[in-house]
Parts: sequence; C-alpha cells; structure tokens
Amino acid sequence: MFFVYPALKDRSTKSKIYTENYLYVLKSFFTKESYLFLIPYMNSIQNIKIKDYSYNLPDEKIAKYPLDKRDMSKLLIYNKGQISDDKFHNLDNYIEKDSLLIFNNTKVIQARIKFKKPTGADIEIFCLEPYEPSDYQLAFNQTVSCKWICLIGNLKKWKNNELLKEIEINNEKIQLVVKKIDQIGKNYILEFLWEKDKFTFGEILQKSGLTPIPPYLNRNSELIDKERYQTIYSKKNGSVAAPTAGLHFTKSVFNKLKNKNVKIEELTLHVGAGTFRPVQSETVAEHEMHTEHIIINKALIENLIKYSDKIISVGTTSLRALESIYWIGVKILNNNYKFHITQWEPYNQKQKIGVEQSLQAILQYMSNNNLSHIQASTQIIIVPGYEFKVINSLITNYHQPKSTLLLLVAALIGEEWRKVYNYSLDNNFRFLSYGDSSILIP
Repeated sequence: MFFVYPALKDRSTKSKIYTENYLYVLKSFFTKESYLFLIPYMNSIQNIKIKDYSYNLPDEKIAKYPLDKRDMSKLLIYNKGQISDDKFHNLDNYIEKDSLLIFNNTKVIQARIKFKKPTGADIEIFCLEPYEPSDYQLAFNQTVSCKWICLIGNLKKWKNNELLKEIEINNEKIQLVVKKIDQIGKNYILEFLWEKDKFTFGEILQKSGLTPIPPYLNRNSELIDKERYQTIYSKKNGSVAAPTAGLHFTKSVFNKLKNKNVKIEELTLHVGAGTFRPVQSETVAEHEMHTEHIIINKALIENLIKYSDKIISVGTTSLRALESIYWIGVKILNNNYKFHITQWEPYNQKQKIGVEQSLQAILQYMSNNNLSHIQASTQIIIVPGYEFKVINSLITNYHQPKSTLLLLVAALIGEEWRKVYNYSLDNNFRFLSYGDSSILIP
C-alpha cells in the first residue's frame, strides 16, 4: 500500500528542483505489528546520471595562476534567474545589509613531501589527515614522531620500508624518516620520525613540504602558491586544498562589508584531497564521498538562529559544514551523540525537525557539557533533491565537470547552473581554483 506525500520546498521556497514526492510505505511484520514510516524517494536521487552534469571546459579557460590582486577577479551574480557580472571588490553591492557571511578558516598545510632515493627515483608523500594522534592540533604539535594517512606517488619504486630526507630548520640539520605501517584502501598509514624533539611536525611540514595545488593546474607548485593558495583569514592548520571561494577576499572587501553591517562568522572544515576527485561512476549512488572534519563554535550556532533568513555561505566547504550542523542537531534530538554525518543520512531522515529546533538542541548540548565548540565529521553529499536547511545563498568559484561540487550548485539553483556556466564561458571568466567567483541567490 503506497501513499504519495508532496515534499516540502526548502525553507525559503526558492528552489524549484527538489524531489516531487515522498513514499509512505506500509510494512507488516510476522508479529502483525504494522506501522507507517517515511522513506525519502531515494531512487530519483541516487540514480542521478553524472553525465548530465558535465560541460566542455577548454584548458585555456582554467586559471593556472592567481591574478595580481585577489579582489580584481570577476564576479558573476545569479539572482533569482537573472545574471549579470561585476568585479569581486564590489561584492558588498550584492549582499543585503544585516546578512551573515560564514567563512571556512581552515589553513592549507604544506602537505606534499618529495623524497629522492639513492637510485635517483622520486617518491612523493601526500599527507591527507592525521592518524595517531588523530586530532589535527595534537598531530601538528607532535615532536619526534607521528602517524598520518597518506597517498604515495611512484609507490612501485619504494621497495624497502623506509625513506630518508635531510632538512634544515634554523640552521640545524634534521633527518626525517618515513616508514610504511599499514594500508587502507589506496592510502597508507605512514610513520614520520625525526631526532630533534624541539621541532614539531608542523614545523617539519612547513620546511620540507610543498603546497598541494590542484592536479588540474598541470604544473609544479611555486613560491607564489604558498601565499596565494591560502585565504587571508586562514587560521586552523589541516587542509590539503584551499576553500577557494575565500581566495578573493581582501581587507578592503571586508571593510566594505563591515560598513554595510554584514556579520562575519567562521567555522572550520579541513578540506580533503577528495575535493579534486571527479565522479567516476555512472550514477551518484556508486560514488563514495570522502570524510572531512569540522569544528563549530557556540557563537556560530547562536548567529545561525539570529540571522536565519540571511545566511550566505562563502564556499561549498562552508556550505557542507553548515548543512551538516543541522543534522548534528537532529542526532542530538534522537540521543545519538556520534557526530558523524554519513553520505545518505540526510535523505533517509524520517522526522520533520525545524532548523531552530535542531540548532537549539546543539546549544543545549554544549551548555550541558560546558563546551565552547564541537568537533564532528561529515560525508554529506548534496545533490539535486537535497532540501537545504541552513543556507540561503552561496559564494563560490567554478567547479570541474562531473564533480560533486557541480552537483551541489545544481542542487541550489537547479538546471539554471547550465545558464550560469554557459554565460561564464562565453564572457571569458576564469575557471576552477584560481579562477573567478560567483554569488548564487536562488
């Protein structure tokens, strides 16, 4: 027995692309106990074909280097179906006064370390996330040794168990040793060891590592990347990719926003290497999202409630974190204190819980446990059919064809994403990480 129930639009009733209905399924069990429960109409979502979210991106449209001035990049404005363009330094003209802008304050680490074997072979270690200790701050403060989950480039040339590299910090020479400990899928747990206990792993990386610029730039990292592949407000070490929507912001832009009484808040989501990975499967259902770690503070939650109808996410990483925050509140209301959001969890939710109710639950939990912040992790995938809970608008760069980030944009503005991207291609916008920006107001 089936019942069709119209799905609620997102809170602002702006998006036109949400799933048309939900299925109510009546189940009978051998105990003769029957009950009605809600299952999101998953088939229409998980069967989304990735080929439908592609476009032709010529190599010459990809920005290989940043502009001389961050805020001189172009800005596309999509406002309820209308498209125009401007320069990013005029962003304040398109932000309503008394809005709330939320930034990801993560900091890109020098995550790539190159080793040269006595045979001459080059091997590259790409540090993805800390393993032991797993806390980012603790991992960067380790002396003598620590373990990380890493990718290994040119693995076939690494025959024995150790790699050696000599580095110099403050005129002191240090021998860095790396050992293979275990394998997790395509990644490896590696142990880093160094004999000088007065140097932290953070200092080791800063001195010996390279900036992990995106592979689609097809070039080696350069000195300019160390400064420009980093937002001016970055604080918390941990990302292996920049939250690129924030690369355009300057002190001047912030001052103009402040003069318009725009509130600024920050969260932390450490961006993983999976952000570079195009979807290889035919449908969304077959794609596994990577896990990313979040830190949220009490002031942020309070302001999400206060500015509930004027919340602008700066970047897709901030957006994924903000939407995950809602689902953390739902977990708390269900007495589930494992703060990890799985890929499809939001689509399987049976309850209808208001945004403020969810956020108040987080505040109450923090108060009860005397917490100033919460650490969580998320695999959330946002695709057409997702019902946005927290954000109203998005500032973002342009994303790769067949990527989960392009699917996220389509979830927000529907098929209008094609109009946005075609306009940008036709009007000489620069694409991807070092490219131009857009503000999307659905």
